[in-house]
Amino acid sequence: MNFAPLPAVDAAAVPSDGYLLDVRENDEWSVGHAPEAVHIPMSELVARIAELPADRTIHVVCRVGGRSAQVAQYLIAQGVDAVNVDGGMLAWHAAGRPLVSETDAPAGVL
Repeated sequence: MNFAPLPAVDAAAVPSDGYLLDVRENDEWSVGHAPEAVHIPMSELVARIAELPADRTIHVVCRVGGRSAQVAQYLIAQGVDAVNVDGGMLAWHAAGRPLVSETDAPAGVL
């Protein structure tokens, strides 16, 4: 059985106006996330899939890329234009992309 490779993009190459879906858990999100990201934890995605835009590429991100790869694969199977963000939020942070926190502590990646 041949499978097409999962579409992926380097964290540094995600467009600044791209739709970024963060699928990490609430505690990870609160420590640090991209300012414009939309947060839907992986465990809630199926129930909340209608919240996603149908007319844009969805860049899916987690901590290192494993969960987001699964979510991107699921979304593609549903007919959604989705790509995995290689390296996740660790690569995002390492690339110097902006982070904000929901806490009083400096933003970081958990």
